[in-house]
Amino acid sequence: MADTHTCNHGDHGHEAHKPKNVSSDPNAIYTCPMHPEIRQVGPGSCPKCGMGLEPLIADDSENEELIDMTKRFWLAALFTIPLFIISMGDLLPGQPISKIISPSIKVYLELLLATPVCLYSAWPFYVRGIDSIVRKSLNMFTLIGIGVSVAYIYSLVATLFPSWFPGSFRDSSGHVAVYFEAAGVIVTLILLGQVLELRARNQTGEAIKKLLGLAAKTARRINEDGSEEDVPLENVQLDDKLRVRPGEKVPVDGIVIDGKSNIDESMITGEPMPVEKSQGDKVVGATVNGTGSFVMKAQKIGADTLLSRIIHMVAEAQRSKAPIQKLADIVSGYFVPIVIVVAIVTFIVWSNYGPEPAMAYAIINSVAVLIIACPCALGLATPMSIMVSTGRAATMGVLFKNAESIEIMRKVTTLVVDKTGTLTEGRPKLVTVLPNEGIQENDFLSLVSSLEKGSEHPLAEAIVRGAEERSVASQEVNDFESVTGKGVMGIVAGKKVALGNKALMEQQNISIENVLEKAESFRKEGQTVMFVSIDSKFAGLVGVADPIKGTTQEAINELHKEGLEIVMLTGDSATTAQAVANKLGIDKVIAEVLPEQKVEAVSKLQAEGKVVAMAGDGINDAPALAKAQVGIAMGTGTDVAMESAGVTLVKGDLRGIVRARKLSRTTMANIKQNLFFAFVYNAAGVPVAAGVLYPAFGLLLSPMIAAAAMSFSSVSVIANSLRLRTTKI
Repeated sequence: MADTHTCNHGDHGHEAHKPKNVSSDPNAIYTCPMHPEIRQVGPGSCPKCGMGLEPLIADDSENEELIDMTKRFWLAALFTIPLFIISMGDLLPGQPISKIISPSIKVYLELLLATPVCLYSAWPFYVRGIDSIVRKSLNMFTLIGIGVSVAYIYSLVATLFPSWFPGSFRDSSGHVAVYFEAAGVIVTLILLGQVLELRARNQTGEAIKKLLGLAAKTARRINEDGSEEDVPLENVQLDDKLRVRPGEKVPVDGIVIDGKSNIDESMITGEPMPVEKSQGDKVVGATVNGTGSFVMKAQKIGADTLLSRIIHMVAEAQRSKAPIQKLADIVSGYFVPIVIVVAIVTFIVWSNYGPEPAMAYAIINSVAVLIIACPCALGLATPMSIMVSTGRAATMGVLFKNAESIEIMRKVTTLVVDKTGTLTEGRPKLVTVLPNEGIQENDFLSLVSSLEKGSEHPLAEAIVRGAEERSVASQEVNDFESVTGKGVMGIVAGKKVALGNKALMEQQNISIENVLEKAESFRKEGQTVMFVSIDSKFAGLVGVADPIKGTTQEAINELHKEGLEIVMLTGDSATTAQAVANKLGIDKVIAEVLPEQKVEAVSKLQAEGKVVAMAGDGINDAPALAKAQVGIAMGTGTDVAMESAGVTLVKGDLRGIVRARKLSRTTMANIKQNLFFAFVYNAAGVPVAAGVLYPAFGLLLSPMIAAAAMSFSSVSVIANSLRLRTTKI
């Protein structure tokens, strides 16, 4: 897999001790929430940051890392609460703890209570911390592991061998201070932060879990002998006949072959109105049938269904990196080594210049520096927003291919749109059949429609459909040839037939001067006009009109309000294109372009300093979609267009671009808020923990408060990201 760091299970030392987030699929791919390039089959820990890996595609299986961390947290809390009371109780008036327990017994009680917390509950921190040092990839667990172990081991030695310590470690009473309560509270608070963080991170995958829950579990298959049976969805094969009864989910993608009904497609389009379906119409798996009943033929199953592709696209987008994250990655890379240096400097300064007991102050302040300086919030700031945002977009019928598309979408200044299938329904209708004198209309249409059966162009489909509606018989075609951007040619019933635009006629040396005016008049009515020649002689005209989508005008108005310049880019004639543009209020028309010229047109706009988004639906749009800063594919179009695009509108409704743009703006604002919290928190927290405020104000930051603040920083970043789920778009 390109740009992917793969890990083998054997690479992770202490695997048995590592909490795992286990998918129900044994072959599930796991990835790191902070480093999406880390991928492996099965669970483990990230070799870069130490975080537990998550399934690439979230499912309903239990999060075992959350279960493990929760268990460790409750045990830690059980021991830490009495530990804290025993240790800090004498701060209350009358020193009640000292009246009950002697100092020598008290210190051993603290040791007894702190040991299970610092050895069992904190064990994953040590394992991941050691891994980070072995791998030379220092991370938050390096800091936590060093901080907790220093506080605990120092206190353990001070309890068992107090005579080893010189005067610089002793207070005015001659006692060596211990910090069991600091170690215990740090572990408990960090575990609480981990539990809250894991719960919140689980919620970022809710969108995918909901999508997975939409799929039908069974299908009613009609066997060859006419009998019917319910079968598991995975047993459905291509071309199976399936009955969909009232209120049932459509099991897979396919086509209606008998019956009719209204289907609720809101799960893929976000549109609440049911869509009428009858013979010949396509239906999508997981959409909900209304009161009618119909029989369908399965055309796409398993991973090929639209729902499966949506789930895969959302999962990939959620795990992709936005360009804005590069800064956070660079800072995180240097951050941990710098913090360790700051902790060492803190220790040296306090041990040499601090008040008595100087060494005790040095240890506790350097531990506070290590604990507060967790770079986790910085690393989570961008990916958490991206995960929530892409999931939210999917519920609105907008699929982002990657995080970069989200980031750039808000900067777009010019939207380039294809006409057929983008502005229009993409289901053109045959309107004009005008053969030359002496040629029968049905004979003429039979030759033309027979030839067009070999073409996949929407206009060809309209001609074939129009001929069928007129009950015109088709004939055999030989030597069929498609001339890119010009038309089609072939031998029909022994006659050489060519159908296409003016360029094709010129290529064939066929004069059409006397019909150009007539063709132009049809174009002014919004028709696409094609010229027909039979045996190298001009034979007539065919006109096809493609109705404008009902939502297009509203979408154009909304896009104009967003300040976008809208350019129509089409292979259609200038007159037809201008007629549509005038009706919709489109700013600029670039017509009569060949597929390869679409890329040039996009490049030219980019050369003018414009940030270009291109919306299209056909194979011929794919190069231009790839060239634009943001390619937008209409979900009603071809797979090639969807693969080339950064954004897919499931319904093919241009209003989705408005939603995508607003979501892009909201997401980037959210990411900047997260980065601000993380940067400011770390920039302010480390110096305070090091004791810079002590000379002026006498203020020191307890490692316990540092642990609480560190946990709060990560949880606050995730909580802010989760706001995107409910923000009004």
